[in-house]
Amino acid sequence: MRPSLSSTAFLLHALFLQTFVRPDCECGYEVNDELYTDLLENDFLHTDKLIPTEWRPQNYTFKEKTNPFGRYMMTSNVITNPLSSKDAWSGAGKQGGDAGLRLLVKGGIPESGFVPSAEINSDRADMKYGSFRAGMKVTGVNGTCAAFFWYKNDSQEIDMEFVSRMFNSTSHPINLVLHTPESDALGHDASLTNTFTSYGLQFLPQDGFHEYRFDWTPRSVSFFVDGEVVKVMTDGIPYNDGHISLSHWSNGDAGWTAGPPEVDAFTTVSYFKGYFNSSRADRADQFIKRCSAATGAKKTNVTCTVPHPIGAPDGKETYFFTLDGNDPYRKAPNQTVNGLNQTSSSTALSSLRHSDIRGWIIQAVSIMVAVSAISL
Repeated sequence: MRPSLSSTAFLLHALFLQTFVRPDCECGYEVNDELYTDLLENDFLHTDKLIPTEWRPQNYTFKEKTNPFGRYMMTSNVITNPLSSKDAWSGAGKQGGDAGLRLLVKGGIPESGFVPSAEINSDRADMKYGSFRAGMKVTGVNGTCAAFFWYKNDSQEIDMEFVSRMFNSTSHPINLVLHTPESDALGHDASLTNTFTSYGLQFLPQDGFHEYRFDWTPRSVSFFVDGEVVKVMTDGIPYNDGHISLSHWSNGDAGWTAGPPEVDAFTTVSYFKGYFNSSRADRADQFIKRCSAATGAKKTNVTCTVPHPIGAPDGKETYFFTLDGNDPYRKAPNQTVNGLNQTSSSTALSSLRHSDIRGWIIQAVSIMVAVSAISL
């Protein structure tokens, strides 16, 4: 007996039902009809030690001639401070102060001329388009800049920045920035271009954790605060791969960070979540293999819809695909980040929409149906 058209249609329909009924995510992670192949998730509220194949604390010095101080990014200023209980989602960390990944800027005038600061970079430098979120509580101490950003080079950068000297009782802005060849030609000053916006937050960012997010596609970059879109930019969109950074620093620049801070200043990160496509050929090959295997086995729910919570995450339990259930990484198959050389390839999956995956799945199902018909 040959399979009927209705049975094939039913199978196709089942493959694309987007529910949370035991999806294993072999065919990616969906965000607003964009489909991403890879993920990186970190629950810093319960992290004792950074994994070097996921995040690398930075150690370098940098000084511009026009600024009174340089910045010294020190690995010792990246501090893990987990909650005492794995079941808790708020409270002080084991070392006191806010729980999470703490990025310290040391207070006082540095004798060396370099302000001790902090930065971590993702080990993955192959991120090309995606949705990136961080739970953060920034410092209220005057004299620092806290930043959550994607970076390729000085002419391709997506940035969400907090300059603490700008906070007062009536104003608490976040700077939303795309650095472009135009801003690079202007001395890396995007404020003179149309890819810079200072958005006034409706809360004090130093008083609690909030989610800051940007969704990057070939067509636009959308910035979010606590799940709400606050700005969409369509000019100067980056087109290369790069990495994620979280930093906290000061250099005494009177027109920017001011400072250094008079006392130690902490910005704390409670989590990071990134759903993205890779420029690496090996990652593309692995994605195609696991997605094809899942569809060939007639599995349903092979794509996972990324949750879109509205409101501040402060004190709330946070969902991670990589920590779902008793089988970690079941919903993130073959997603263990490794330290392999990240070789780019024109065959890599840098920009995917649902239609791309749909084509592969329909092709796989067609082959499956044809084989079934022949065998019968």
